[in-house]
Amino acid sequence: MNDIIYFHIPGFFEYFSLNKKLIELMETKNECFIENYKIGSIYGSFPNAIWNGGRVCFGICFKEDIEECVRFYNEHNIPLRYTFTNSLIDVKHLNDTYCNMIMEVSNNGFNQVLVNSSILEEHIRKNYPKYKIISSTTKRVIDKNELNEELDKDYHLVVLDYDLNKDFDYLELIKQKDKIEILVDELCGDKCPYRKEHYNFYADSQLNFKKNNAFECKFLEKSINNFDEIKNNHNFISNKEINKYIDMGFRNFKLVGRLININFVIDSYVYYLVKPEFQNQIKLELIKSIMNGGN
Repeated sequence: MNDIIYFHIPGFFEYFSLNKKLIELMETKNECFIENYKIGSIYGSFPNAIWNGGRVCFGICFKEDIEECVRFYNEHNIPLRYTFTNSLIDVKHLNDTYCNMIMEVSNNGFNQVLVNSSILEEHIRKNYPKYKIISSTTKRVIDKNELNEELDKDYHLVVLDYDLNKDFDYLELIKQKDKIEILVDELCGDKCPYRKEHYNFYADSQLNFKKNNAFECKFLEKSINNFDEIKNNHNFISNKEINKYIDMGFRNFKLVGRLININFVIDSYVYYLVKPEFQNQIKLELIKSIMNGGN
């Protein structure tokens, strides 16, 4: 296996201390990590950005903090990827001062943005053409012909709908596998009929700063916060199964984890990125980092 395999990981702001430590360990103790596995990007949003989608992210963040966050990751050759996938964006939201400031701060040709809304995508392409634009899984593109059409567009990557993770007949028919990103450990239930409703609920909560933003899913019996529990999902892709996808030509894999139990995130990092004999050691170091960093 000579090609680099990219993992796109969560929470560039929310899990800054954790991700900072992970990067340090991958640089200084690379013998502990699986060869050719690299961080392809770190996705997320700064708090209170109304363009944000997929999750709700509230709080306060100053311009100087944004600049420092961008600088740190970019200096380590890691792009930030903004999850600007709010599905309810209208033209009136495009002039939002805060979101445009975020885009301007990291408008250096290295960073990325996930999109769902065609209105917002057009705005970004026109005003911030240096960004690599990625088609979000929140679009729920299921039809293979529609997916191939999406791949033919000017997207850096297209994130696959995870209900297709184990449909190997479908996966074989994808024309540009190197442009596909596969979400390997999604928490949502298989073939959930409320997923679109869920995304729209979060979009509305973010857009209108709603305090009550906990979506009550009618499909899942209980929330999943433990990484071991997620392994029972049909669409879960194990660390060993990933080799099958790599052999098929896929090179980009995404780990879930924005704004959930940070122990879940640590377990996913260790499970996918670290050699088995070093997993306990690296996990302990990551746990120490969040204890010291205050996350």
